[in-house]
Formats: sequence, structure tokens, C-alpha cells
Amino acid sequence: MFDKWLKYSYAAKKTQRHRFRRVLFWVLVFYIFYNVLTSFVFSVRILENNTMRPALYAGDRLIFSSFALYSLLPDIDFFNSPLPFRRGNIVLVDRDRGVKKNFFSRLADQALRFFTAQRIRLPGDDDRFYVKRVIALPGDEVSMINFVFRVKSAENGLRLTENEFSDRDYKPEIPPVPALWDESLPFSGSMDPIILGEDECFVVSDDRSNTNDSRTWGPVKTKLVTGKLLFRFWPIYRIGIP
Repeated sequence: MFDKWLKYSYAAKKTQRHRFRRVLFWVLVFYIFYNVLTSFVFSVRILENNTMRPALYAGDRLIFSSFALYSLLPDIDFFNSPLPFRRGNIVLVDRDRGVKKNFFSRLADQALRFFTAQRIRLPGDDDRFYVKRVIALPGDEVSMINFVFRVKSAENGLRLTENEFSDRDYKPEIPPVPALWDESLPFSGSMDPIILGEDECFVVSDDRSNTNDSRTWGPVKTKLVTGKLLFRFWPIYRIGIP
């Protein structure tokens, strides 16, 4: 009886409240720290489709660097300095960057991701993010023959295949083309040469079938490339740098 009274005494309740507040405080601190890291240093994404096969598959969990700091540092001109990504890099493209988002829905989505270990998100939030491979940089001339891109570098005038410009070897997945498809179609396997603007890059899927990328969008602004793939940490048997 005495123990039961002690358990519900004022002092015991006060101690419990203080303990709960400390736990809540440190959870809040960790949450803020985590969101600062994932906003300005890195981001964690779950690939939801197979457009980057055979390098990446649906369900892969990926860590991307973040380029957000570039926009906050006044002494660094993002567009006139060497870009933080190169030809052949897998990057995160946010085609809606610059569009104002509802603050409260964005805050709710961040909290939902945090407390569910990235398993649950608000519907529609990830629709604007695309994982693609950079093929060409500002000023380059890019064309495609039989689903393989050829790039003429703006830096030195060299004309090479996409793999010859890449630091890491990769093999795009080449789809069969229906016999009646005209070469002018975006997914026919051929593309006439185009020259990129001074703030444009060309990004594509490794799966060269009918998946949306710069073949349908056209070149994307360099400011829309918000991160570069650093590491795949799941599944375990494919862990590493793709």
C-alpha cells in the first residue's frame, strides 16, 4: 500500500514529468539536427522504380550529397565555378525546385519520414524528385545513336561516347525497338545533336526504354540538380557505390 502511494506521490510524478521532458528535449534536438543534416549535407532516398537498371533497382536505399549550401554561400558562384557533379554521375533532380511549397505540409512530411525511418511519406512529395545520370554538361554537344550517347566536350572539343567520359563504368539497358517506330521519336534510340546552354545539363535513365528524362523534358537547369549519389546502404548484398 505504501509503495503504491509512493508511486503516485507528487514527488514521483514530478520526477516522471522531468524525465519525460528530458527525453522529449533530446528527441527534439536530434530531430532538428537530423533535418539540418538532410537539408544541407546529405539526403536519404528510396528508389521507387527501375528506371536506373541495371545500376540501381526499386527499393534501393541511397545517400545523396546535398548542394543546398552552394545557394547559401555568397562567395561561391554555383554556375561559374566548377560544378559539383561530372559526366557519368548519378544525381538527384528536383524539377520543382523554386516552386513555393506549403510550409506545414513540408514540415509534416519531414516529421513523418523521421519517425518512420523514411518508410512513410505524404502522398505526392517524392513525385518531383528523379534519380538520373548526367550525360552532358553546359556547352556540350550531345547526340544519340542506338541508345548510346555521344558527347562533344565544351572544354576541349573531344567527341567521345558517354562511357568514355565517365569515371565509373556502367551499362545502359537497351530495349528492343518496334519495327514501325520512326527515328524522330524520343525513345527510338536516335537523337540529333543539340548544344546545351551555359546553365544546362542533360540527364537520362540507364534504362533507355520509354522513361522520362532529358529526351522528353529537354535539357535541365543545373540548379535543379540538388544532389549526387554517394552510397547505397540497402539491400546489404548490393551495398556500396553503384
